Amino acid sequence: MSVPVNLVNLERVHKAHGTTVLLDDVSLGIAVGERIGVVGRNGSGKSTLLRVLSGREEPDAGRVTRRGDLAVGVLDQSGTLPPGATVRDVVLPGSLFTAEHEWAADPAVRSVLAGLELDRLGLDAPVAPMSGGERRRVALAAQLVRPLDLLVLDEPTNHLDVEGVAWLADFVTRRVGALVVVTHDRWFLDEVCTRTWEVADGRVHAYDGGYAAYTLARAERARIAAAQELRRLDLVRKELAWLRRGAPARTSKPRFRIEAAEALIADEPPPRESVALEGFAARRLGRTVYDVEDVDLSVPAEHGPRPLFRDLTWHVGPGDRIGVVGVNGAGKTTLLRLLVGEVEPDRGRVVRGQTVAPAYLSQHVTELPGRLRVLEAVQEVRRVARLGDQEISASSLAERFGFAASRQWTPVGDLSGGERRRLQLLRLLMDEPNVLLLDEPTNDLDIDTLTALEDLLDGFPGTVLVVSHDRYFVDRVCDSVVALMGDGSLAALPGGVEEYLARRAAGEAQLPGPTPPAPAAPARAPQRSAGDVRAARKEAARLERRLERLAAEEERLHGELAAAATDHTRVMELDERLRTLLAEKERVETDWLEAAEVAEG
Repeated sequence: MSVPVNLVNLERVHKAHGTTVLLDDVSLGIAVGERIGVVGRNGSGKSTLLRVLSGREEPDAGRVTRRGDLAVGVLDQSGTLPPGATVRDVVLPGSLFTAEHEWAADPAVRSVLAGLELDRLGLDAPVAPMSGGERRRVALAAQLVRPLDLLVLDEPTNHLDVEGVAWLADFVTRRVGALVVVTHDRWFLDEVCTRTWEVADGRVHAYDGGYAAYTLARAERARIAAAQELRRLDLVRKELAWLRRGAPARTSKPRFRIEAAEALIADEPPPRESVALEGFAARRLGRTVYDVEDVDLSVPAEHGPRPLFRDLTWHVGPGDRIGVVGVNGAGKTTLLRLLVGEVEPDRGRVVRGQTVAPAYLSQHVTELPGRLRVLEAVQEVRRVARLGDQEISASSLAERFGFAASRQWTPVGDLSGGERRRLQLLRLLMDEPNVLLLDEPTNDLDIDTLTALEDLLDGFPGTVLVVSHDRYFVDRVCDSVVALMGDGSLAALPGGVEEYLARRAAGEAQLPGPTPPAPAAPARAPQRSAGDVRAARKEAARLERRLERLAAEEERLHGELAAAATDHTRVMELDERLRTLLAEKERVETDWLEAAEVAEG
């Protein structure tokens, strides 16, 4: 008897919560070996779709069929673990591994324990007192070690640092079995998924490929819609031309109709309006934003004080846009809290500019007033905001942030995680800051909201500091990246997140322990001859010219890609050429940096 192609099939499934229809006449299937990413706005029904697929919820109508011997594993967002259990009980239960040597001899299990840092937590550690992030890693590990036909993950990258996300992407790509994952991490979607499902308006739209292919397909869909609108307008113009044919006394009426039609088209609102932030940063920054000078800082730990920063010196200037990465526990959040004055250094000092007006977005949303409604929570900060020369009410601004008039009277306690995050950001921006310090701002935000947030930050003229594990977001928003290396130092990374991961793989960034490491002897700069310096300058000049040619070629290829959007064969060919060019450009940039360093003597 042949094995069915699909592991799970949905046939004309309908699912509603109250009066909100989440799935409407949805039919789809999951084939063996498929890796599917699920995207959509918060509240669109992504998690509901996962529960229906895995059998945790039944549809209101329609049919769900699963292969009879199907083994399904589910990671939901609740993070619920058995009371009184240890890491070993949850991840390596006796029902799965009867003896320790069974899992110890399995490289996949060892990889999961190391990749999710459970070996550092300890297998006999109780899960009850753990933080939410640690409990979630334990729950994720419990699913990854099992032999499953279908793995269903809801936001697995939450609470993972950038290295953990990279490890997870590699692991799920190599594992045998199908995967369905809800995530807002666009790099992860591109790296892992072979298909993308978009949940919107009760429908599920399927696309081949990861996030990049999905974005291209959405753009093509918008282009087709625009072409259809143009055809409609052509019909309108023909109709107006027909009306113009008549007695001269009637010609004023068609002219009026033409002008009215043009005005109607011009007033058509965009699908999503971006908020200009120039007014929010009305207070000008001086030359000094933050100067961290010779700072030492330790935090309490089980085996004594653990040093986070040693002799830390760092300058943050006006207009800087900096991404901060590092291993979990290296002190990324503490660094932001140090800048805003929530913690004080053990030694050294932090100089803050006199004109600095910071807005600190923490990882927690407990500071939101749960007793108030959305509009009241905004008005509590300010009733009227000034955008440029225009004053806008709190209600109008809340609507621009995605809170429709009917939603503005919802109690804050009833909001979803993504809505609470948006409200938290809105309240901060209402106070007209000129420095934004964002700690994991992408948590709980859907991709459309992330795109809108990136657009907001593009127009922000102040200083932006971002702690995030979302590589796509960091690359998109930040001009430079620094890393806490775990030895108390802060390292600049010209190569961005990729350089950080390479240095981590080489063992350069380690989690700090209770005893500070002995200071390394200062490296002596190599002596270079005048001839070496002259040769390096010539090489740097040659590489600069090469980079200019590559940049021009890159711009030309982007133009050809835009022109060939409907020719998929041509798009694939151009995309391959673009990837090759970008790889060469990266090599030339690296060579230029090395030559420039020698040329400086």
